[in-house]
Amino acid sequence: MLSLKEKDRPIVRKLLSAGCCVRCVLRFCCVGTSSTYRRSYEDIHKELLAFISEEDSPQSHSASGDDKPDDPPNKRMRIDEGSTEDSVTPAQTDSDICPVCLGVLQDFCDPTFAKQVSDAVKKQQYEFDSLVLTVSLPAQLSVREHSCWLHVKKEVREKSMCLGKDDVIQVKDAFKWAVQGKIGQELGAAVVANSPCEVSVGFIHPETEKDCHFLANTCPDCFKPTKNKASIFTRMAVVKALEKISEEKFSKHYPCPPKKPNTRCTALDTTCLHTSVFIAGRYNKFSRELPQTPWVIDGERRMDGSVEELIAAPLLSSFRADGFNFSSSGREDVDVRTLGNGRPFTVELLNPHRAKFNRNEIKQIQETINKSSDKIRVRDLQIVTRCVCVCVSYKHKYPLEATSRMKEGEEEKTKTYSALIWTQKAIDGSDLEFLGNIKDLKIAQKTPLRVLHRRPLAVRQRLIHSMSSIYLDKHHFTLKLCTQAGTYIKEFVHGDFGRTKPNLCDLMKTDADILELDVESVDIDWPPAIPD
Repeated sequence: MLSLKEKDRPIVRKLLSAGCCVRCVLRFCCVGTSSTYRRSYEDIHKELLAFISEEDSPQSHSASGDDKPDDPPNKRMRIDEGSTEDSVTPAQTDSDICPVCLGVLQDFCDPTFAKQVSDAVKKQQYEFDSLVLTVSLPAQLSVREHSCWLHVKKEVREKSMCLGKDDVIQVKDAFKWAVQGKIGQELGAAVVANSPCEVSVGFIHPETEKDCHFLANTCPDCFKPTKNKASIFTRMAVVKALEKISEEKFSKHYPCPPKKPNTRCTALDTTCLHTSVFIAGRYNKFSRELPQTPWVIDGERRMDGSVEELIAAPLLSSFRADGFNFSSSGREDVDVRTLGNGRPFTVELLNPHRAKFNRNEIKQIQETINKSSDKIRVRDLQIVTRCVCVCVSYKHKYPLEATSRMKEGEEEKTKTYSALIWTQKAIDGSDLEFLGNIKDLKIAQKTPLRVLHRRPLAVRQRLIHSMSSIYLDKHHFTLKLCTQAGTYIKEFVHGDFGRTKPNLCDLMKTDADILELDVESVDIDWPPAIPD
């Protein structure tokens, strides 16, 4: 049974006279029962006819009818142009297009369209157990909705009733109520309000695109060109203009009720999108000829492969993702090894078609990465949540509050290095003893010349927490350093033409240079260690 009351009778008659479809009639009668919209078009049509033909009485209610949610609509109804409001006759399907929803709630709420959407999703080979259905409607539907609301509002006002615009059920909601259960059944997945997998259905209606244009003249401040939008008539801009325009001015520019179109909406291709999956771990780099990211200079690739590509390739294949973003806690130069417990990293996998993996499957992916090359090794590979992984990334592509917390952590983090040092002056073991006594040495580093092309010019204050040395011969020794994150080690050693002060050359009173550098540890307790 339809949840209609006596006060709805004049609204039903008025909307049917305007040529509205039966589901739009229910919307403007504020029927908020989702199961009602799932019923077949023909069933709703019959009950509305019975409802408006009843004797007016306080006890009036709709005629009963059996629910047939899976029956496709095969008839439409309209008020015959020469008849009174109380007489209704069946009309030909092709001649009765709703002037409000433009056919969305007529021709796309049956099992046939639900199967069409489901088949399109199946072709994209996503794996999921729940989904959220999103709907994109032409902006001009908002204009037609407003027009019909003013048309009905006049009727209810004459009968001392009230109909708020916010009380009207939205086309988008009515459409979802009608089809999402059928789509979920076809896909064997629950349709919920929040899911990592999003199925999008869109509609266009070229015939009525100009319906919005008069608003640009009456409310020009609501329509401003943007680089990302092909048209200024976005749904949000139209809604904003409709909130500002007066009823009188709207009625002067646009008919109430809206005119019936000659064509119905066209459904766009169904798209499916899965939210990103984040993978974290730690990597060791054993090669001095392997960049962290692809090394491209003047459009030419230098060196084959990179750390991020070696790690990401098996992940992309396993998760069937469209792409990735690689982030790490700092980065080493191409000629620097990363040893010890490794460097924390995250990989954001974009639009993965498979997202769920158990612990053993992730371990197998880790083994695949490690077997693919002897230049790197990965440990502690695991799926993490977005809010956690932002804490170790340098990149500003995540939420502001998370980025702030990340930067605060960067200032506290320490790293340990081992460097092979050459000195111009001959030295012995006693020349190095003073280095072990230096604690929390403050240095000022102007942006190094070698990174000035990609980093802003600035002077950064850093700490060398501690140093120790191992004498090798009269011109070589090993220097071990524990430093604040972000310290440029090579520049601390050779001074970078005086851009780092003080530097090792100043401390030892001789020219010095760094021959080899290794990262021994990145002292951040993340991601959690996973036992072998």
